[in-house]
Amino acid sequence: MKKFLLAAATLIAPFAATLAHAGDEALFDEARKVATTLPPKLLTALQEEIAKTGAEGAISVCKDMAPKMAGEVSQQTGWKIKRVSLKARNDARAIPDAWEKAALEDFDRRAAAGESPAKLERGEKIGNEYRFVKALPVQGVCLSCHGPDDKLKPAVKAALGQHYPGDKATGYSEGQIRGVISVRKAL
Repeated sequence: MKKFLLAAATLIAPFAATLAHAGDEALFDEARKVATTLPPKLLTALQEEIAKTGAEGAISVCKDMAPKMAGEVSQQTGWKIKRVSLKARNDARAIPDAWEKAALEDFDRRAAAGESPAKLERGEKIGNEYRFVKALPVQGVCLSCHGPDDKLKPAVKAALGQHYPGDKATGYSEGQIRGVISVRKAL
């Protein structure tokens, strides 16, 4: 009887693992879809505001509009969504937890080894929730506020100093990882 159960378990195990992985794959795909909805909306709003008021006026898009947009996505999808970074601009919203920090550090290592930052993502079940992060590479438009300190316009520096006195989110170059979009959902 033991041999029979062992043989049955051996035959069934690969299928059970495949079914479990299929559930993870569906969650991964759903999380990716949620994570990729915010950046294009934010980019469009940012570009429109830069055209109207300049980079210093567009700071409010990332500061005020982005969290509202993330809240709307969360309400529509049931996933909690936020942006976090190792060099946070907003300590109240952008500090990564331990899992996010480990993912960010891993993404930085992988990008330094030649992987495309735009393709870096990670998803997994942790306890009773599913977690997913996708790297946010710096784009050209981001450099107006996140670029090297000596390249920032005085008006941008002044506005950043006013909104973010402890700002650590400058000094980037195009293509570097600025942070991640982080999504999570209770299972």
